[in-house]
Formats: sequence, structure tokens, C-alpha cells
Amino acid sequence: MIILRDDDNTISKLIDRYGSAILYLAYSFVQNRQTAEDLSQEIFMKCYEKLNTFKGESSIQTWLYRIAINHCKDYVKSWHYRKVYASEYITKMLKGQENDAEKKLLQKEEQTQLFDYILKLPAKYKEVIILSYFHELTMKEISIVCGVNVNTVKSRLLRAKSFLKKIIVERSAEFERTIAGRHVDKREKKNNEGRIS
Repeated sequence: MIILRDDDNTISKLIDRYGSAILYLAYSFVQNRQTAEDLSQEIFMKCYEKLNTFKGESSIQTWLYRIAINHCKDYVKSWHYRKVYASEYITKMLKGQENDAEKKLLQKEEQTQLFDYILKLPAKYKEVIILSYFHELTMKEISIVCGVNVNTVKSRLLRAKSFLKKIIVERSAEFERTIAGRHVDKREKKNNEGRIS
């Protein structure tokens, strides 16, 4: 158990225990590894500055996650983020392809595709599903972190699952159409080659 004291040793212990989780959480908001690393550093700096405000009314993890989510939300709302995001989006559109290099942060093969779908959810649904399934927080802890009541958390989780199911079904249908199209192209190519010979 970490005892929160206003010293460097405490913040080092927090970083050791929660550093990866906070980076993961920040990445889920900004989808850019470098930005997520910068945000993680800012979050731990903010925690260091607020150590004396921790009253023990919730767990250290819940207190830390609440600071992290609020900081990420503030960043996403900021003019700087909107400008950078718009610039990156336009660049990707002009190139005609997405750069997936940053997403290698989460290369557990069975989770990567699902996480990509989760990133497409609206923020209020994305944060509850990430806190529940990836960080394993209880409903009560999520309600404290997000500043909403438990019933709202439950409702958002249900909506998030519904959105995810819809996305997965749509992507599966797209994949099947793509595969079917390739088979048709191959058959047509074979038929054309047969006519030529």
C-alpha cells in the first residue's frame, strides 16, 4: 500500500505502479503516443501538486484516475488539441491512408481491434468501458472518477456495448463484402484469361 506523503519517493511509487495504466488511459483520449506520454507526465505532476488534497475518501487509484480523466478532457477541449487533431486528420485524408504506427502501444493481438473500435466511441461511453474492462474499476469507483452516479455508469456501459456491437457487425459486413469482391475479381480475371487463350 502506498502512503501519500509530499515527497519525491511517493510520486516515484505512483509512477511505478500506475504509469502504464495512466499512459494507456491518456492514449485512449488522444490516440497519439507522444501526446499521451506528455499528458501522463503532466498528470503525475498535477498529482504531486495535489498530494495534500487526498483525504482517503476513495482509493489512491480512483483519486489518480479522476485527476487523469479530467486532465485529458481539458486537453481534448483545448484549442491546441483541436488544431493539432484537425491538422493530422487533413494530412491523413490527403495521404489517403491512416498511420497506424502509434497504435502499436497496445499490440496484444486479441485486444487491438476491439480497442480500435472503442476509440471510435463518444468520450462518455469510451471512458466508462475503458475503466471497467481494461482497468477493472468497480461501478462505484467509475462513478467517483467520472463524477456521475452509479446508475448513469451502468447506463453508459450498456450504451457503449450496444455501440460496439453495431460497429463490429458493420465492420464484419464490410470485410465480408471486400472478400466477396476479391473472389469475383479473381473469377473474372480467370474467365478473361481463358477467352484470350
